[in-house]
Amino acid sequence: MQTTQSSISALGEKSEHDTGGQEYLAFTLGREEYGIDILKVQEIRGYETVTRIANAPEFIKGVVNLRGIIVPIVDMRIKFHLGEPTYDQFTVVIILNINGRVVGMVVDSVSDVITLTPEHIKPAPEMGTALNTDYLIGLGTLEQRMLILVDIDKLMSSAEMGLIEKLAA
Repeated sequence: MQTTQSSISALGEKSEHDTGGQEYLAFTLGREEYGIDILKVQEIRGYETVTRIANAPEFIKGVVNLRGIIVPIVDMRIKFHLGEPTYDQFTVVIILNINGRVVGMVVDSVSDVITLTPEHIKPAPEMGTALNTDYLIGLGTLEQRMLILVDIDKLMSSAEMGLIEKLAA
């Protein structure tokens, strides 16, 4: 499932019928559906073998060389403690551009781009889960779907992840 930059850009364009909503790329981890701001997505690639880095946290699978740029790859299922990851034909890497840094995140699958207006987004409930609610924008609901909206900037820039600071050094 190789998607080029131009097709991602086309996915992120506003239609003339847009009601002022924000677009989110919907992806799955386990049985849950998540969403991230489409404007942070650079491209979507199939999962490929990564080069492991010694002493990296378990959720950092390693790095890949993406057209001359060394990109750290984070497995979100490991990061969110959602069981043992399996890698199959549906597993994809979402290449993100966070504060000018390129980072890849492994997810089970990508489904579509969904437009949510402010009325569709409910605040994240306070709960003691594996996912720190500081990284949640809220819950996006549209018809029968519910997406857990992740503030990917905050998550990837957090001290716990250490990616942005380490990359900048």
